[in-house]
Amino acid sequence: MPQDLIGIGVSSDPERVIRSIINCNFSDRVVCYTDPDIAIQFSFPCLVRTTDQPGEKLVSDLETGQISAAVRGTLPATQTLSALKLAYGVRELERIVLLESAQGKQFFLAPVGIDEGWTVSQKISLIKRGNKIAIGAGLSEKVGVLSGGRLGDAGRHPAVDRSMADAELVSRLTGAMHYEILIEDAIAECGLIIAPDGITGNLIFRTLLFAGNGVSHGAPVVNIGGIFVDTSRVNPDYSNALNLAASMNYKQFS
Repeated sequence: MPQDLIGIGVSSDPERVIRSIINCNFSDRVVCYTDPDIAIQFSFPCLVRTTDQPGEKLVSDLETGQISAAVRGTLPATQTLSALKLAYGVRELERIVLLESAQGKQFFLAPVGIDEGWTVSQKISLIKRGNKIAIGAGLSEKVGVLSGGRLGDAGRHPAVDRSMADAELVSRLTGAMHYEILIEDAIAECGLIIAPDGITGNLIFRTLLFAGNGVSHGAPVVNIGGIFVDTSRVNPDYSNALNLAASMNYKQFS
């Protein structure tokens, strides 16, 4: 049935995607979207759909129900995410990434795109949508909001003051807890963590992955009607993202 199929895009580094599909335990439910030249050169352990525009086709099949969930894989971000916005009629995409620390602690983090989460309203939207997914994944229902300092640091710099004021407001309006700059406490206690802005969130993401031996499980887009897990070009493996998409799909149809 279409609702059992998970699509993944293949452009650069096809071997990495192929290894990821082999590593997951449902390769018979995976569909690769790629161009004809790549399909001829490589042997895929799953269904393959070829087209000159694999990003657009992946999104179209998701939106029309030909597949039930999609993972960007190694498709170009700009082209694929633009097609996603157009298909679902949204001006911006809201993403939350599922991270796992070296100690095995999992939590969702947002914003992670450098142009995301800069306003109070954007942070509130991420909390409302992301908290549902965090709870559905079996994580803590507690939401932590980070800022650029401790409350006692007020007056040291205008940017720090604005960051703390925004975090206080977001926390009051959503019922989240303002953890100030204490990210270590937020990771220990929360299922969803909201960074002060997209740049900070992206730095947290990269630091955990490359300096902290952490793992990324992919970033679901939370403001569209389909299950789409975005992935970073720097991910060494996409089996985690495939597993996350399959898990979200299972919960939707169970």
